[in-house]
Amino acid sequence: MASMAAALNKTPFLSQPLTKSPSSDLPIAAVSFPSKPRRRNITVHAGLIAPDGGKLVELIVDEPRRREKKHEAATELPRVELTAIDMQWMHVLSEGWASPLGGFMRESEFLQTLHFNSLRLDDGSVVNMSVPIVLAIDDEQKASIGESKRVALVDSDGNPVAILTDIEIYKHPKEERIARTWGTTAPGLPYVEEAITNAGNWLIGGDLEVLEPVKYNDGLDRFRLSPAELRKELEKRGADAVFAFQLRNPVHNGHALLMTDTRRRLLEMGYKNPILLLHPLGGYTKADDVPLSWRMKQHEKVLEDGVLDPETTVVSIFPSPMHYAGPTEVQWHAKARINAGANFYIVGRDPAGMGHPVEKRDLYDADHGKKVLSMAPGLERLNILPFKVAAYDKTQGKMAFFDPSRPQDFLFISGTKMRTLAKNKENPPDGFMCPGGWQVLVDYYDSLTPAGNGRLPEVVSA
Repeated sequence: MASMAAALNKTPFLSQPLTKSPSSDLPIAAVSFPSKPRRRNITVHAGLIAPDGGKLVELIVDEPRRREKKHEAATELPRVELTAIDMQWMHVLSEGWASPLGGFMRESEFLQTLHFNSLRLDDGSVVNMSVPIVLAIDDEQKASIGESKRVALVDSDGNPVAILTDIEIYKHPKEERIARTWGTTAPGLPYVEEAITNAGNWLIGGDLEVLEPVKYNDGLDRFRLSPAELRKELEKRGADAVFAFQLRNPVHNGHALLMTDTRRRLLEMGYKNPILLLHPLGGYTKADDVPLSWRMKQHEKVLEDGVLDPETTVVSIFPSPMHYAGPTEVQWHAKARINAGANFYIVGRDPAGMGHPVEKRDLYDADHGKKVLSMAPGLERLNILPFKVAAYDKTQGKMAFFDPSRPQDFLFISGTKMRTLAKNKENPPDGFMCPGGWQVLVDYYDSLTPAGNGRLPEVVSA
């Protein structure tokens, strides 16, 4: 990857006004785009949008100092062991996805996040920050730290991976955190069950020094580009606009229609080379989501089959864990992409949403995510791009934008229906998903079929 060819442009990009979605209860790709581009609200500029705070925060220790820091962490400091999700948040912080945040949150940052969904910087400016990035410890760990102002963070094998300095320890108000992040304290919220319920009663914040770049050694590290690496790649490709699409599911042709039509509209607005950042979430997901390795294999097939243009698409993994916190979390997803250079963000129906864990209904209003993004504090520079409803047009044999004048011609294939078809090795209608991508999905569910002895086989890496 080449070095950045131009300085980052700091001119604000205004949020694009939203229009009401044609339907609030359609199960797939239910998003809306204004019929005519609002050029008066979007100014065309060359170069990439500046990171939040004006400078990308990178918290990885320089190579010459790593040996010294590792020795200090291994021999001189009290230790805090990180969970798998803690490690993912450390990864997020280390590369600057949460810029200008410089480590796990201290109490003032935590409270601003919970109550304002934003952080006020020293110069008085505001950046968006909607989900707490915190590190929990228990009573025993707190006692072992004592009066120390520095702690070593270690992985599950006891290997030092980071140092937290100038630390602050404060109470972990779990109920308040859950209620304000999810809007409910109903039992069964996946992230809560995984990362909060049994976590310690204290939070520890401080400045983070990560001892070396985070690697997973799972065959996918080549896709894990940091914000700095993405900016270099986007500069190398000569991007004058970057539009990001976040997903945690396989890409079907309805998704592809939204992405390709976005590029067409950006070209109409006057941009010369809009680049798509196809950015699947790579951290924690709930058990019934398709695992990352299979999703990445499916995404590669989509590019191989020409559904998306490899020349104008950058595929990379976003390392964040998934909260399923609806309008609150979608702000985090959008904010992080600013730091990677994106100035446009595609938003669909019920982003980051899920079914209510107790009642038979959606946990969030399907339209609230895109509405919140259009007015969220600290996201004023980001253009929010909602879209029209996409569904399978039986008359054309392909995914198309829904025409309300002939509803009988359209078939809506929900995510549940898609998974059921793949599990049963049934094919969707021709034109719903590229054949290579569909076969990856079928192969994944086939790998979960019990073996002859009635036990599930080990998951096969894609």
